[in-house]
Amino acid sequence: MSFTLVQQATPRLHRSELAVPGSNPTFMEKSAQSKADVIFLDLEDAVAPDDKEQARKNIIQALNEIDWGSKTMMIRINGLDTHYMYRDVVDIVEACPRLDMILIPKVGVPQDVYAIDVLVTQIEQAKKRDKKIGFEVLIETALGMANVEAIATSSKRLEAMSFGVADYAASCRTRTTVIGGVNPDYSVLTDKDEAGKRETHWQDPWLFAQQRMLVACRAYGLRPIDGPFGDFSDPDGYLSAARRCAAAGYEGKWAIHPSQIDLANDVFTPSEAEVTKARRILEAMEEAAKAGRGAVALDGRLIDIASIRMAEALIEKANAMKAA
Repeated sequence: MSFTLVQQATPRLHRSELAVPGSNPTFMEKSAQSKADVIFLDLEDAVAPDDKEQARKNIIQALNEIDWGSKTMMIRINGLDTHYMYRDVVDIVEACPRLDMILIPKVGVPQDVYAIDVLVTQIEQAKKRDKKIGFEVLIETALGMANVEAIATSSKRLEAMSFGVADYAASCRTRTTVIGGVNPDYSVLTDKDEAGKRETHWQDPWLFAQQRMLVACRAYGLRPIDGPFGDFSDPDGYLSAARRCAAAGYEGKWAIHPSQIDLANDVFTPSEAEVTKARRILEAMEEAAKAGRGAVALDGRLIDIASIRMAEALIEKANAMKAA
């Protein structure tokens, strides 16, 4: 291990992150009854300019009056390049002790996070808030991806990063057919076989970006979260995207429609087989320690420190899900 030890972000259950427009009080009331782990009440893309002031008032009322249970409650503020942003932060943070996190969109450089951190810190001090607000940042531009490692260390409030595929595609001029989907032109043509036939293999246009953000998150103790899949009438497409990210090491995925919540929760919940194996790894480690053995083996395979840490993390996650 490196001598540099990175502190892990505040642990939260984060399998599903539901987007709810702040301009629709009915949706907010319904979302409180959902099974989403995290809900963000949106002031940005889902709200028209003429509705932003009223959406802010709606969110303040909803955070203060609706019973959100144990869900992590977050707001997505407007971008730092708009005049809406400071009021989003000041009005809601000052008035809503139930708020847990702020989602900062289109973060391009570490200074974007620093600016919000200064503002939130001053409000917390002035209002004597006991609960410290956490941050999640949206990496959704070429600039943000180019600076993702620096952004990951920009604030002690930072807990998670989301990959915003729609704006990222626009920023990179990527040709996409659906938000979070693939494109048949992003493919590889094989060489001809003996019969002269060739096959086309579709590729994942988001692989590089998702992996780079994932590495930055894991290197600096943050939760990597995959963003939206736009076609909520295509559960198979959503599941395919979610499973790829789960296999890579992501902790959760956005749901832009209530029908996607259960899909995300299922994909990012460890299976019974995975939990059982993790428990067996920890039991084998404990038995070896009692016997004074330095090497630990299970099912004919050597267990190293990385395996033990992964097992501990999985058990911790499974226990959090039971408690939710």
